[in-house]
Amino acid sequence: MKAATCASTLLAVFALLTALTARADEYDDTIAIFKKAGQSGTFFAKSYGYAVFPTIGKGGLGVGAAHGSGRVYAKGKQIGDTTMNQVSVGLQAGGQAFSQIIFFQDQRALEEFTSGNFEFGANVQAVAITAAAGASAGTSGTSAGASGGKQDAATVGEFHKGMAVFTVAKGGLMYEASIAGQKFKYKPL
Repeated sequence: MKAATCASTLLAVFALLTALTARADEYDDTIAIFKKAGQSGTFFAKSYGYAVFPTIGKGGLGVGAAHGSGRVYAKGKQIGDTTMNQVSVGLQAGGQAFSQIIFFQDQRALEEFTSGNFEFGANVQAVAITAAAGASAGTSGTSAGASGGKQDAATVGEFHKGMAVFTVAKGGLMYEASIAGQKFKYKPL
């Protein structure tokens, strides 16, 4: 009986470690994509920190919603976790998944984001790294630029009120002409 319990415990620990490793790789892989993707790569060196969301799922038919979980980093070290929720209203149909990164220009911008519940208004724009991201990948349903692929992005990203947002489409198809805002919750480690 003890051998079976020990084996079950070891199997459970192994499964947990495998799941944690896979989750860590998801974040590392997403960060690597943004580091290699044109202008977004330059933001790592000139930013105080960033929040990265490996996958945000989005869907809608008239009324839409999106959700994703992420991590917040300051000076390259994880300082907390975050979640993003979005509700949109307008002409929209379909579903998609995308990755998103928000760069914080300085400590003030990071503190504003991590102060509790932070919200992007409907007028904030994200730079779409792939042409497939279209106009629906941003926080407002529009994007400031696009490119032919993840590795050769010719983006037009810049800081706005201390933050810059980039997205990479992962899959799906969504037509959207809507108004939306993203709301974030932060939890320190």
